[in-house]
Amino acid sequence: MSEWWSYSPSSFLLFSPRTYYRLFELYNEAVWPLQIIALALGLAIVGLIPGGQTSAKLEWRGRAVAAILAACWLFVAWAYLLERYDSINWAARYFAIGFALQAALLVWTVVRDRLRFDVSGFVGKSGVAVIVYALAIHPLIAPLAGRPWTQAEIFGLAPDPTAIATLGVLLAAAPIRAHLLVLPLLWCAISGLTLWTMEQPEALAPLLAVATIGVSVWRAVAHRRGRV
Repeated sequence: MSEWWSYSPSSFLLFSPRTYYRLFELYNEAVWPLQIIALALGLAIVGLIPGGQTSAKLEWRGRAVAAILAACWLFVAWAYLLERYDSINWAARYFAIGFALQAALLVWTVVRDRLRFDVSGFVGKSGVAVIVYALAIHPLIAPLAGRPWTQAEIFGLAPDPTAIATLGVLLAAAPIRAHLLVLPLLWCAISGLTLWTMEQPEALAPLLAVATIGVSVWRAVAHRRGRV
């Protein structure tokens, strides 16, 4: 039996990078053409976030954004985590519970705690940048890393870009809804560490999203206290 210090983080992986990305390829083939609908929903989110402080007449926009995100989180929980990822990772069912819980929190936001947006400052602009990254840049990582387009991770269908885009939306909200940040941040940390262990370039994306949230929230809190 090997000594414990001879193990590395990769020793505890349940799957290889090839298996992991092949799963996305099979998943994308199975759900086609939902990618088009998912991207359209992402663009709708961008269009629903106004350029300044939301007035009372535009509160429906926050509800619409929260409803779209709730549907995406619930779909990822079922279609990807339970139906696909669970076949290679026993923890996927627990991740699915977390995604379903986030969907429920977003539905509650639709009903009671409406989102209002303000992208006039640093934090709000950072949020929009994060959303654009999740929608337009994250799917490009697959071909840039030498993998086929069929393995691209799309917002609304794959967990990473869905969580990252949600973080962007929450940064653009005024005030920031801290209770909605917890599960997306937790997923980004888990996914980032998993990808880091597999030595994949995508690892930087969720980890940088976590760092961006940290810096932005700090800036927002400091601004309120009159420090910046």
